[in-house]
Amino acid sequence: MYARYCMTAHVYILRCSDGRYYVGSTRGSVEKRVAEHNAGTYGGYTARRRPVELLYVQDFEGVTDAIAAERQLKGWSRAKKEALINGDFGALKVLSRRRR
Repeated sequence: MYARYCMTAHVYILRCSDGRYYVGSTRGSVEKRVAEHNAGTYGGYTARRRPVELLYVQDFEGVTDAIAAERQLKGWSRAKKEALINGDFGALKVLSRRRR
């Protein structure tokens, strides 16, 4: 029998300097990853939108769950992301009923 390997992973939402949101995931430290975004370490979307600010983090036991959540959040409207960030689950429920 093989042991199942679980690694903590995280999904996060950043606010960029232009006010846009960025959704990402990491297996490591969220603080380190945000610092990498702010340093422009990997280029990409946030590199020209620095500095970024961490607004939301959700932890997962498995990497595949975090990646699935990241993909889902990337498809959400700005209003839904803001409801999640603010912990307004009532608004999130209402917004989920609307068409995108």
